[in-house]
Amino acid sequence: ELEFQLGQLGVRPGHTEGHRSNSWVLLDYGGVVVHVFTEDARSFYGLDHLWSDGETADLSRVLAR
Repeated sequence: ELEFQLGQLGVRPGHTEGHRSNSWVLLDYGGVVVHVFTEDARSFYGLDHLWSDGETADLSRVLAR
């Protein structure tokens, strides 16, 4: 959904990975890299711990448009 909505605005990722996977997709927009994954993959890879000092963003307003 995120990739579709941004595409409607003319924003396309420079690189993507994982579209064949049903558990994790990476969207690289240059200054922002988006990881979309299932709860199981999130727990397994532990990215929350690895990136615990990273900045989070609430995209609900953007997606609601």
